[in-house]
Amino acid sequence: MRTIKIFDTTLRDGEQSPGASMNVGEKLQVAKQLARLGVDIIEAGFAIASPGDFEAIKRIGGEVEGPVICSLARAREEDIKRAWEALKDTQKRRIHTFHSTSDIHLKHQFRVSREEALKRSVEMVKLAKSFTEDVEFSPMDATRTEINYLCEVVEAVIAAGALTVNIPDTVGYSIPSEFGAMIKTIFEKVKNIDKAVIAVHCHNDLGLATSNSLAAVLNGAGQIECTINGIGERAGNCSMEEVVMALRTRRDIFNADTNIKTEEIMRSSRLVTKITGMYVQPNKAIVGANAFAHESGIHQDGLLKEKSTYEIIRPETIGLHKTKFVLGKHSGRHAFRTRLNELGYALNDDEVNSAFERFKRLADQKKEIYDEDLEILVTEEFTTVPEIYSLVDLNASAGIHLRPTAVIKLKVSEELIEKTEHGDGPVDAAFKAIASITGTKSKLLKYEVKAITGGTDALGEVVVSLEEDGKSVTGHGSDTDIIIASAKAYINALNKLAARKK
Repeated sequence: MRTIKIFDTTLRDGEQSPGASMNVGEKLQVAKQLARLGVDIIEAGFAIASPGDFEAIKRIGGEVEGPVICSLARAREEDIKRAWEALKDTQKRRIHTFHSTSDIHLKHQFRVSREEALKRSVEMVKLAKSFTEDVEFSPMDATRTEINYLCEVVEAVIAAGALTVNIPDTVGYSIPSEFGAMIKTIFEKVKNIDKAVIAVHCHNDLGLATSNSLAAVLNGAGQIECTINGIGERAGNCSMEEVVMALRTRRDIFNADTNIKTEEIMRSSRLVTKITGMYVQPNKAIVGANAFAHESGIHQDGLLKEKSTYEIIRPETIGLHKTKFVLGKHSGRHAFRTRLNELGYALNDDEVNSAFERFKRLADQKKEIYDEDLEILVTEEFTTVPEIYSLVDLNASAGIHLRPTAVIKLKVSEELIEKTEHGDGPVDAAFKAIASITGTKSKLLKYEVKAITGGTDALGEVVVSLEEDGKSVTGHGSDTDIIIASAKAYINALNKLAARKK
């Protein structure tokens, strides 16, 4: 089985996505996670592009251990020297230089002949080689380059010392059968092909970046250039998580794998999302919110019986805890009953059937049914939540020059208890006083306020979500005084937690 190298360019090509720029500290944070993920090469930036990119490459090279650290450089002397300055103190380093080879680029952008482009490419590979042994070359817009000329360039740069030659589908123009055939032809026609690794760098303009990369692997490519979440210029790059999991899942087809620690995939995806602000679409393969979510009753029933019926990847493999069952109008009794059991409700068959009918009516009104909806549905029909804690009195004060304070009096079973607490605001002070009286260790997940009616005398409703020991509940409270409404909602949630424990 072959090991395919993963060349991650999130910090270079990925950062070229509009609005995805990162500062030095953010780049360093992502680079450290990429090292934990196990990528082979990190393209840390484009040294000559900006002082920030130069500094990022230098710091990543000095602080990140494991992967080879790479800088991009145009086939220009000043670019390559700048790349070397950024990389010279790095233990494992690579200079990646490139020049266009397609006639459309050479004629309209560079205004040079094929011969001039070939000569410059060879010269700059030799210059890069004088600084470091590990040199990569890319014939930009390779998929629109005449194949014989492309092979001539590849052979020449390998002879000049390039240890990796990357074949980029720069504008996402190719399709898998065509791209695979191109890689195969390169292997057949380039005489010194055994002296270098053939890499591929595919863009996603036609939605084929991952497919093209996999077609290249089937035809001999040994390195894939990709980004976390598939970010990058225009429609993005080959998605790292997609190509890695395709190779891992279908080893029977590719006879190849990578060094990626797949359990770090979700953490890497979420970090890049957080730093760049580029959110992943819900139906995105592998890392989308719906990738391991099921609503169909047929699918849920099958999964509850045997995971492999509808899942080809275990969620734990990429760092998720479990499959998510989304309860909605397509869900069946099996999933409904299973979720009630997980929430601690043991209902008999008649009770399940009765609750399931109410659930279906509610599901026609809502897109998704949450645990809190199920709790209300079941408790309203079959149980009453005992009021262990009840609000007797509340006195809160706050102002520009006053420290927010709340005095709370609760009835706990039959005992009256009063506490005074300070907080960041009157609601915070009230919550602290209630928590002190009840001794709760719960975590406040959500605090939401909305007006039920209009006007300054509006009745306000507060919704709070609490979590304790992995179980979450929602409490509701309403009053014309929003602080009282908040206290009621918090106490309502605490009563539900207490009932859940019993």
